[in-house]
Amino acid sequence: MNVQNLNSFDPFAEEDPLGGNQDVGSQQNYLHIRIQQRNGRKTLTTLQGLPKEYDPKKLLKAFKKEFACNGTLVEDEEMGQVIQLQGDQRVKIANFLTEEGIPKNTIKLHGF
Repeated sequence: MNVQNLNSFDPFAEEDPLGGNQDVGSQQNYLHIRIQQRNGRKTLTTLQGLPKEYDPKKLLKAFKKEFACNGTLVEDEEMGQVIQLQGDQRVKIANFLTEEGIPKNTIKLHGF
């Protein structure tokens, strides 16, 4: 007795569920602008996922000068360098980045 059909397809073989396309569901190509509540009315705006061709220190300096707020650069384990700004600066950051040439469809606004 010879069973030929089991040799052609192994149902228990390791298979890539994405079919070789690793970008499905990936959040690495998006810029995430989030707002976090501190205490009372105070808020904090964070910018994550900045592309490598942009210098975060120069961008932070431009943000602080343009928006008249304080900010800092924080090193995160998962997202790399994160820019934190005082206050709700989400719309201002999105407008600033689109003027600098970043496509609007790669910017994700989060919060409230």
